[in-house]
Amino acid sequence: MKIKNILPIILFFTTFSFYAQNEKTDEKREKVKAYKVSFLTTELELSSTEAEKFWPIYNAFDDKQFELRHEKMKMYLSKLDDESIGAMSEKEAASLLSQMESTDKELYLLRDKYNSNIKKILSAKKILKLKKSEDDFNKKLLKQYRDKAGNK
Repeated sequence: MKIKNILPIILFFTTFSFYAQNEKTDEKREKVKAYKVSFLTTELELSSTEAEKFWPIYNAFDDKQFELRHEKMKMYLSKLDDESIGAMSEKEAASLLSQMESTDKELYLLRDKYNSNIKKILSAKKILKLKKSEDDFNKKLLKQYRDKAGNK
């Protein structure tokens, strides 16, 4: 078989594999998100009025934060291995550092806006409970991943 005939087949399987992995990741992310919503709803004991106003703001914040952290930071981190840093010019390193600082600033401004919006909906006590519940959820999720990895 000629290389011209094999190349499209290899390309098809590579592309198919890539999309299958992305679908799996998206599916897992949605499961975790649903679990988080359930967990926070139980922990916060939101009234229906509070929940109606809270969840759209929280979900928009969470999605944007995920995008910033996982898509932009993932790109930066891929450039931070010893070999890549060693091969960078000072100008490239300064540019990457500037991009990272810009993303950090975006995250800070996003959190600041989110906090001011949440204060209009929830009491200070519930906001503190939310922060604690998010930490508890993250610890619980991390423990599940560790337990699952330990059982393999």
